[in-house]
Amino acid sequence: MQERSKKILQAIIEQHLLSAEPVGSKTLLVSYDLGVSPATIRNEMAKLEDSGYLMQPHTSSGRIPTDLGYRFFVNDLVDFQNAKQQSQALISKIQSDFKTHKLKKEIQNAVTMLSNYTNNITFATLPDSATFYLGISNMLKKPEFMNDPLTACQVIEVFEKNNQFLKYLQNSEVPEGQIQISIGHENLLEEIKSCSIIVTRYRSNNFIGYIGILGPTRMNYAVNSIVLEEVTNQLNQEI
Repeated sequence: MQERSKKILQAIIEQHLLSAEPVGSKTLLVSYDLGVSPATIRNEMAKLEDSGYLMQPHTSSGRIPTDLGYRFFVNDLVDFQNAKQQSQALISKIQSDFKTHKLKKEIQNAVTMLSNYTNNITFATLPDSATFYLGISNMLKKPEFMNDPLTACQVIEVFEKNNQFLKYLQNSEVPEGQIQISIGHENLLEEIKSCSIIVTRYRSNNFIGYIGILGPTRMNYAVNSIVLEEVTNQLNQEI
């Protein structure tokens, strides 16, 4: 294909990608610096149509690419390397989103494991400023809460008000690499003073999050702390 035909085909396809409408010679003349006359553009468009690269969907003068036209465009006209250089911001966003998605999945797996092993409410903060938690049903089966539904409801509401519990964790000043245990009235939130919290921090690149266990003060502090520490170690290795 001659260079002039290539430029006109490329211009038609690029314009059609933007508008999804048939592209006419006037549009090409106004929007693209092809360096040829309107008559030449029309002649080239007719040749490209005869060769199967373009088609005229109805009686208007506009054309749209055929599959053959798109194939030539992809094989010979698209500058993938240049597109990659111009898309660095998008590439960085994709990479960041992929890491975040992977991190969230790993955190959710860790919280699930904690819930299974400790039979309490387990939680973790996520990079999108949310708190993921499991095990509400575990807590509701405990005698302390079965006999006191109002207290159970207060604890559940703390988790449902995500920002409230998130702020509590952020203000708890847990030293990195250490397990912190808050028992009953040592908790700053009135609604969870019937409970104990075992919490630590995990790190992923530039993100530091919290992960922990909430249950009745009648909990196995030693075993729960060991489980939390080991799950957190595994989480840090995965991410």
